[in-house]
Amino acid sequence: MPSLLEALERKYGAKGEVNPCIDDMPVAIFVPKRSPRLSVPTLLVLNDCDIDCAGDACALADKCADVVELDLANNKLTEWQEVFAILEQTPRVRFLNLSFNRLSAQIQAAQALQPKWDSLSHLVLNSTYVGWPSILGLLKSLPALEELHLSLNEYSYVDLSGKEIDEKDRCEACSRLNVDFTEPVHEQLKKLHFSGNPISSWREISKLGYAFPNLETLLVNECPIKTLEPDPCEKCGDANGNKKSHDAFSHLRFLNLNNTGLATWDEVDRLALFPALRSLRVQGWPLWERFESTEHERRLLLVARLPRVRTLNGGGAVPAEERDAAERAFIRYYMEKPEADRPDRYWELVGVHGKLDPLVSVDLRPEKRVQITFTCGDTSEVRTVDVYRTVSDLKTRLERLAGFPASKMRLFYVDQELRDTQGPEEMKYPTKQLYSYNIRSGDEIIIDSKFKHSISVSSTA
Repeated sequence: MPSLLEALERKYGAKGEVNPCIDDMPVAIFVPKRSPRLSVPTLLVLNDCDIDCAGDACALADKCADVVELDLANNKLTEWQEVFAILEQTPRVRFLNLSFNRLSAQIQAAQALQPKWDSLSHLVLNSTYVGWPSILGLLKSLPALEELHLSLNEYSYVDLSGKEIDEKDRCEACSRLNVDFTEPVHEQLKKLHFSGNPISSWREISKLGYAFPNLETLLVNECPIKTLEPDPCEKCGDANGNKKSHDAFSHLRFLNLNNTGLATWDEVDRLALFPALRSLRVQGWPLWERFESTEHERRLLLVARLPRVRTLNGGGAVPAEERDAAERAFIRYYMEKPEADRPDRYWELVGVHGKLDPLVSVDLRPEKRVQITFTCGDTSEVRTVDVYRTVSDLKTRLERLAGFPASKMRLFYVDQELRDTQGPEEMKYPTKQLYSYNIRSGDEIIIDSKFKHSISVSSTA
């Protein structure tokens, strides 16, 4: 397998030449005098090159002295010693991606502590299976680190305590680690990607907040978190005292909880207590599957419950008009509920807007099922039809009555009130739903074959 240096030379040439020489061509070009290593880009991407080591230190240092972003995802690096050798020869690197390299071997203490890489601010370790002791060592060696990616690493607990861990310290019921710590580990880290890890306890997630006290962005989407309660597992005991879900996240501004296991409105109310939270993603919750409402209605209730959140599920900031409408809709929604079912937010909003009169309920939805006369030649038949069916689906269901396949069929809609002035309207679009024709009971649909070129107007009489 090639070293980083060999992979670099294969891509850019042994002397740093990006383009091969072209012989026997009368071309005059201006070639500036510069070091060959400058042909290596400052943003260097060497994915899927089977790299397993650094290579000759002097040659690598000469070629990579100006590299500031280095992407080595999907290679064969397994030893941290080689990763550190690469970092030593790329002193200006600010961004390093090592995703999908199997780096589960533990970092030795001497390797992690000397030297320190002051320039590296972004480190991506997705699906590397790096262990917590190694992460702790890296954090001590990277004082300028601001963004860390630890997604898809199969973590079921968090341990940045630096203590020896025994399996008996893990709860059999919820898999979390019964080792608590609240000491800061790295105060510069602002953004943490932790998506797709099989961690279910918010108490474990809170350990990340204590370890990184200035954390502003946290992504824990695709994690099977069931509740934001700090300590819901009875088997673990309550060593957390009276701590709340938000206690560890005083500076958190962005939180992604998409596709987690949160299933009650109580979780939304807990999110409302995060003091600095301004942007939130909460799509794909089991709560939305159980809550019968449109997406618009759900958004109104969310906006009303989350007074501090400015952007919800992406997009622009929630405008003042939408928030006002959401809060009034929230009051009216819970006005119809028993008083015991009204959340605290209801009473807060009543204090702001007062008690509102209920809106007049006007159902503008079309009838779901209507009775239509179907005419095919000399045969007529009255059927009940679901107006949410498509034209294509209707044709398939009329094959037996028509006596020929749907692919050979034409349909014409006749409005009972406009039949004498407007005539039949061909239903040309297969994906169009029937209600879009304003179809009502008593109307007629004429079935014709594509082999015919016209319809007798008298057939509509």
